[in-house]
Order: sequence, then C-alpha cells, then structure tokens
Amino acid sequence: GAPVYRFSGAAAVVSGAERGNEMLNAIDCWINGNMGEVEPPEYLIRVKEDYLKGGDNFFRSFEPEELLPEMDRLGIERAIVTLSADDPSERALRFVEKAPERFSLGIGMDPRSMMKGLWELEALARNHPTACAKVVPFGFDIPPSDAVYYPLYAKCVELDLPLTINTGLPGPPMPGECQDPIHLDRVCQRFPDLKLCMAHGADPWWAVAIRLMIKYKNLHLMTSAYSPKHFPPELIHFMNTRGQGKILFASDHPALDWERCVNEARGLDLREGVLEKFLYGNADRFFFGERKPRYGELAAL
Repeated sequence: GAPVYRFSGAAAVVSGAERGNEMLNAIDCWINGNMGEVEPPEYLIRVKEDYLKGGDNFFRSFEPEELLPEMDRLGIERAIVTLSADDPSERALRFVEKAPERFSLGIGMDPRSMMKGLWELEALARNHPTACAKVVPFGFDIPPSDAVYYPLYAKCVELDLPLTINTGLPGPPMPGECQDPIHLDRVCQRFPDLKLCMAHGADPWWAVAIRLMIKYKNLHLMTSAYSPKHFPPELIHFMNTRGQGKILFASDHPALDWERCVNEARGLDLREGVLEKFLYGNADRFFFGERKPRYGELAAL
C-alpha cells in the first residue's frame, strides 16, 4: 500500500478554530536548533555582526527541553525546525522525536543534488513530522526559475508538501539577484499546484512580491529574519486588505531574538482578526492543513 506520511506531526494537534483562551497563540515558521554544531562560515559571521547585530545566542545550538518553556512563556504553540537533507542533524531530529506536537521539520534542499536529494527528502518526510521543504537560492547563485529546481517542484507537488524559497537581497555579502521574487512568476505559472512561500521577506522588492501574491493563490510570504517593527508600510497595508491570508509569522531564532519578534508582531497596527491570521491561522492552514500525497495514486497506475 501507499506509505503513511507524517507531515503535520501528532494527530492530536488542535486547529486554530478550536483553540480556547488557554491555548498558545503563535506558530513560528522558521527556527534553527543546531547553529552551534559547526564552525560558522565567514558570510554568516558578517550577517551576525553587520546586518542583524545578533546577540550571544546567534551561533548556539539548543535542545527541545530548553526551548519548550520559552515557547510556553511567549505563546508559541509550535515551530518549524531547519534540517539539511544532505546532512541531517541528530540534534534537529530530536526536536520532532521528543515533541512532535510542537516541532516539525523544514528540510533544506540543494536543487543540484537532483534524485539523490529528492529520495532523501521523501525518506525524511515519510518518517518524521515535516512541514515543508526549503531552498536558499543565494547559496547556489541560481534563480528559482532555472530548470535545475524543477524536479524539486515536481516532487513537492507529488508529496503535497509546501516549499519555502528565500527572497529579497540576502544579509550575507553574496550575490542577491537570484532572490528577486520576479523569478517566481514563471515558477507559479508552470507549477500551479505547488504550495510556495517566500521566506526572509522580500526587501527591496516588496511591491513585486505583493503583486505576485495577488496574482497567484498558492504563493505566500513568511517574515523570517525580518523584525516586525521594520515591516514596510506597503506590507502592513497588504496584510490588512487583500493579503490577510497570505503573510505568515517567523523569526529565524536564534538569529533574531524570539521575544523581540513576538512582542513586535503583537504591536503591529493591524485590523481586527488580522493578527491572529498572521501569528497562527495562516501557518496552521498552509503548513499543517490536510495533505493528499499523490504517491499512492501514481503507484496504482
């Protein structure tokens, strides 16, 4: 028979509509649990020192037991933990093994790995709570409109697995044109069933990103690595109007301070009901809604 996919973690997760006042009220779509496991490359040191002005925890690793009390205190119900498909971190896997109702994987992909990477992605998604796959174009300096990404897009459609793609000029001193969101125009047009979310904002191309989200129903944006108090006015306007279901909260913890991001988000000038969608509802639907992998259908042909 078809494999059982564990995309959304524990089956007992309570939906946003069913939550009472006693439940937690945010989903963080991007955290890092193992940034202290390897010597940081020079470009990440430059991000910490010159761009994000990061604190002492920037290059720390964490255990789930450390983060859960802080999540409870800040009202973060669950979080998506980064894991590299080509070198899975045992520490990152411990998050989903010890608390699958609170943590899910965001599996980082190198599109150049082709079938080997896709098999690794599918194996991880079949055996661990998985929210999404993710790619960071500046790491390869290849725009996401390039055909090298197409096998990954097709696999994500087959698995009904959301994909996040970093957009906007990157903080590191690395080539950034590849992360212009205009490259997603052809991707969305050619893969209309792909659940796609821009990550790390879209600066300085906010207007392009917003126009694309209006154009394509499956395209979203998360605000990882972007302090809420620095959201541009056009993004706030979009969140309050046509984009109420499009923007998802994320921090990039520990690169950005968790408490700062959550508190700044709660202080945004948003219309009634929009904050709940931004902090919780949109991510609950996009990353943790019902999935219908097509693997079984294909195997039956």
